[in-house]
Amino acid sequence: MSIEKAVEIVNEKGRSPFLFVCDHASNRLPARYGTLGLTLEELESHIAWDPGAQAVSLAMVEALDAQLIQSTVSRLIIDCNRGLDAPDLIWTLSERTRIAANENLDPQERQFRIDAYHRPFHEAIDAVIAKRLERGQETVLVCMHSFTPVYHGVARPWPVGLIHGVDTRFTRAVSDALIAEDPALNVGWNEPYAALNGVTLTLEKHGDAEGLAAVMVEIRNDEISGPAGVADWAGRLGRALVAAHASGAADRAQPAAQASRKREA
Repeated sequence: MSIEKAVEIVNEKGRSPFLFVCDHASNRLPARYGTLGLTLEELESHIAWDPGAQAVSLAMVEALDAQLIQSTVSRLIIDCNRGLDAPDLIWTLSERTRIAANENLDPQERQFRIDAYHRPFHEAIDAVIAKRLERGQETVLVCMHSFTPVYHGVARPWPVGLIHGVDTRFTRAVSDALIAEDPALNVGWNEPYAALNGVTLTLEKHGDAEGLAAVMVEIRNDEISGPAGVADWAGRLGRALVAAHASGAADRAQPAAQASRKREA
């Protein structure tokens, strides 16, 4: 993979119905930005990426023969899970960390980041979905994230959270499957973020807007800080996704997506 590519597609010929997307897979800063004035510790923390989310995604890609689309650029450069008019599209303060290098950006630099990193990511997702639907491949969008155990001093008790778009059915089926396997599991519903509140761009743009069954998964990052945790959660989520799909929860979304594509053509 070229270090200048804004997006990487893994296992392009994957036959699974699941299409994984990882907006915050990488903490890479392109060379032109140096360190943005931040320490190594800060650049390895959750403010720069979603630790563990890529690792879990890759494990499920291998186990399920699925496709993965992942950003290769830190969200400190531009957040691919935000709309272009969002105030936090380019972060200047993340939790308690000031990103001074992002303050008072001139319009040319802002547009450069959109054109170089944000737009290619979403265009790649659009292109992959179009190809899948054109060849009749069922597509269920799974947006993968992780979250910090404590945010602004407030503990977050859920080891995993599930966020839905307009259609809740597939997300509910994934939650039911996780709890069926482990009745004691505390599954956050629309946690740690509420649905459709500005932090679910990818889910809305490529799930709801395409008429696809979709779910946004948030794993608490201390759960997936090492290989054992990654393997555990990849297994749990993989089984839950398969069970949710087998339940038929994704079925009614697919004809709408196909019809939408035919109308556009």
